[in-house]
Amino acid sequence: MAHGQPLVPAMFIFGDSVVDVGNNNQISTIVKANFLPYGRDFPNHKPTGRFCNGKLASDFTAENIGFTSYPPAYLSKEASGKNLLIGANFASASSGYYDTTAKLYHAIPLSKQLEYYKDYQSKIVGIAGKANASSIISGAIYLISAGSSDFVQNYYINPLLYKFYTPDQFSDILIQYFANFIQNVYDLGARKIGVTTVPPMGCLPATITIFGSDTNECVAKMNNVAASFNTKLNATSQTLKNKLPGLNLVVFDIYNPLLNLVTKPAENGFFEARKACCGTGLVETSVLCNSESVGTCANASEYVFWDGFHPSEAANKILADDLLSSGISLIF
Repeated sequence: MAHGQPLVPAMFIFGDSVVDVGNNNQISTIVKANFLPYGRDFPNHKPTGRFCNGKLASDFTAENIGFTSYPPAYLSKEASGKNLLIGANFASASSGYYDTTAKLYHAIPLSKQLEYYKDYQSKIVGIAGKANASSIISGAIYLISAGSSDFVQNYYINPLLYKFYTPDQFSDILIQYFANFIQNVYDLGARKIGVTTVPPMGCLPATITIFGSDTNECVAKMNNVAASFNTKLNATSQTLKNKLPGLNLVVFDIYNPLLNLVTKPAENGFFEARKACCGTGLVETSVLCNSESVGTCANASEYVFWDGFHPSEAANKILADDLLSSGISLIF
């Protein structure tokens, strides 16, 4: 851990379960990870609300740029006073670009996460004074991870969507929400923004189990939709950069690094990429991955996935190192 000043004053994190550090613990949703074995490999071996056995990619990112603690979950009691000087995390598992996705799971939609961020801004002026608050807001890195839940937990299982929209049309709707979100957070002072692509959704253990019609292969059509969405995300990000003066918007590719881990586990130091560590490793997430889950693996670092939807800490470390190299421009 680097001691001294972090390379940026603060980090703000928005999005879904890939980056939720405990906001869902504070709301009435069944989508929670506040029980073992979640968090069993975290520093104090206690569940925090992270959907992982240990650290998230965003935790490693915070460490990589010199933070000695992580931006607190905004709804937690840690999010007060001086703790807010390093930023805050607004993410909520099962949230997405599409507000209705969050509503299905009683999670916090991105529009509400943005409201909390406005609330944060007024608090930080009180804590740090106007000038300091303004340099924290403009100098901070903003990370957004969303989109997977919109497809996997909404579109593909929701006849109200998949009967009315092609995946391509639904992608366009999500991209419009994404563009609006960037515009809104830019208007509130954000200038350095990193957004992650959606992962190869068809390779998540749960999606192979549910949609893979008894094969053990990644579901190609879902990966194609993810890849097509990511192409639109890149194009729209470029348009936004051209339109908004001073905006540094970087798209972090999660798709290819994760696909690489899934298709070549052994080359990357993993033993298992099809089954997750928790339970049967096929569908479990949140409620089904619990301390009674029989079959939960002994060594999660050998697994690409911790539960049916989420990478293990070991996979997150690899993803975060990748993010660092592609996000250098946000830091300097």
